[in-house]
Amino acid sequence: MLVNPHLNLKVGPFTVQVSSNIAVVLDGARLLYSDREIAPPDFVDFHISMARPSGLRGWWRPQVNFRLDGHAPFKPLPLSQALPMFEWGLNWCITSHCLDYLIIHAAVVEKNGQALVMPAPPGSGKSTLCAALVCNGWRLLSDELALLKLDGSGEVVPLARPVCLKNESVSLISGRFPQAQFGPVCNDTIKGDVAHMLAPADSVFRVEEAAKVQGVIFPRYIKGAETQLWLRSRAYTLLELAKQSFNFHVLGEQAYQVLRGVVDQSQCYDFHYSDLEQALQLFDELVDEVEPLTGQGDSQYVL
Repeated sequence: MLVNPHLNLKVGPFTVQVSSNIAVVLDGARLLYSDREIAPPDFVDFHISMARPSGLRGWWRPQVNFRLDGHAPFKPLPLSQALPMFEWGLNWCITSHCLDYLIIHAAVVEKNGQALVMPAPPGSGKSTLCAALVCNGWRLLSDELALLKLDGSGEVVPLARPVCLKNESVSLISGRFPQAQFGPVCNDTIKGDVAHMLAPADSVFRVEEAAKVQGVIFPRYIKGAETQLWLRSRAYTLLELAKQSFNFHVLGEQAYQVLRGVVDQSQCYDFHYSDLEQALQLFDELVDEVEPLTGQGDSQYVL
């Protein structure tokens, strides 16, 4: 029996309470969010509980359930996958319940005051590139969820959560950047072998510091490909950002205006790469060139 089966975390703008009698859950969460633990708050955004099912599956080939306010939105997973399940479940909590921001499936990094949003589908190399950039001096705002303010400022609110890496990317990043800290590797998940890289201390320290978007880049890893970056239509960028949004359909016109403001002030690119070193060099050069492009008018939306 755990002495204190509750953990209170400040995760970006959200307060999360995790309750569990499974040591690997709370110990793992404390490792991944070592700088985020807080005293019991007056208000909690997400009350999460994780426990073994009752009956046989609590002990034979044990499983774990994820619940939000007592509701189980997912089927149970093997107990060995409890920590990834917590991370995936927290993603679901944010994307399914938060309407204070326009939420895009994208990584966000910042350097020299310039935030770059990187939307991409699974398997594109987005998280690997994000992790490498963060280990190379960029600030981590998010690996998975870009929280765009609704006030028209074109700013992203940081989450600075751990970066989820899969399969060969784990050894690639840990070998290239020995200073990177990782949680345990979880094998044979639906996404393969998974490990989470901790957010750097500076990114956590600056988690209340929003950043203005000045670039939208769609990355794609292609084995053996040359490093290529080319301009992308703002109109198609807006359409793709809307597709990658979790709550565009709920926010409606307000969401459209937010995205229009973001693409107006950004340079938009497609990016293909296979050489990580070349990618890092290109991104460092890019932040010296990106300039705000506000007030370009409707002509930017000609397809």
